[in-house]
Amino acid sequence: MALFGNAHTIDSAAAQQDYARLLGRGEQVHAAFLLIRDTILFTDRRLILVDKQGITGKKTEYHSIPYRSITHFAVETAGTFDLDAELKIWVSGTPTPIQKTFTKGVDIYEVQAILTQFVAS
Repeated sequence: MALFGNAHTIDSAAAQQDYARLLGRGEQVHAAFLLIRDTILFTDRRLILVDKQGITGKKTEYHSIPYRSITHFAVETAGTFDLDAELKIWVSGTPTPIQKTFTKGVDIYEVQAILTQFVAS
């Protein structure tokens, strides 16, 4: 499904090791998703979007969004004919949401629960 641009779950422990240089002291990855070459990390402190750019993917942008900057979010579950679930996140000062698409195999309710835990606290 990655060929269609949809995210799927990756092991959070592996993501913790792979992205250790991005994490602050004691920061823990709670969930991680892979979208072709890009990665979405939900840590206990922030949301990290890893955007590999260019043909080779050597150039990478790391976008860090503290949970306190998220004003609201929405999830759209997969349907019968539309097999993808979507996540939309609005960040303070930005009118357009960040949108990510997940395969039906991803528990979008888990994603929502993670955001609820950190954004609503």
